Amino acid sequence: MLTRPSTAAATVYPTLEALLAAVRACRVCEAHLPLGPRPVLRAGAAARILVVGQAPGVRVHTTGIPWDDPSGERLRAWMGVDKDVFYDESRIAIIPMGYCYPGRGNGGDMPPRRECATLWLDQLLARLPRIELTLLIGQYAQRHFLGNRRKRSLAETARAWQEYAPQYMPLPHPSPRNQPWLTRHSWFQRQLVPVLRARINALAER
Repeated sequence: MLTRPSTAAATVYPTLEALLAAVRACRVCEAHLPLGPRPVLRAGAAARILVVGQAPGVRVHTTGIPWDDPSGERLRAWMGVDKDVFYDESRIAIIPMGYCYPGRGNGGDMPPRRECATLWLDQLLARLPRIELTLLIGQYAQRHFLGNRRKRSLAETARAWQEYAPQYMPLPHPSPRNQPWLTRHSWFQRQLVPVLRARINALAER
């Protein structure tokens, strides 16, 4: 059930920094978050690359650093960047579909809370005018950004990446739990990862 929108989200913020401060202070979903609210995201107005994942896990909730876990290590390997580049807000913005840890469900973490995208995402994207490539990691990001342009499965969507280029690149989740998918779809590492690295390198080095 979607929580009633916060009046703060209707405010026009003068700068990206002011908007990010408001997002990090958001408490709209507090009653539904088992570990309490701790929005985790990073962005700079000069960023050319946007990373959109699902929602923080327990470790990221604890550290407050996005992708500070084995999933992040694999993602950075796919992208061909080190931590210095990955966490450089002037190059890469990191905005998940849900900003707080949503809790555990059957077989893994709960889906990202919908309130984050409803209340904040459009405002954040409007403050990132230089984004040239958005990595859509997992089904929640792909559903939101691609809508009915998605294919029947994540694998088909990823295979059809050229249909979404140059603006978007759909990717599977890099979680260790997703290793069976990556094993079944070995073409991803052979075919798509080199394309991803080349595009990231071209944008991150500008």
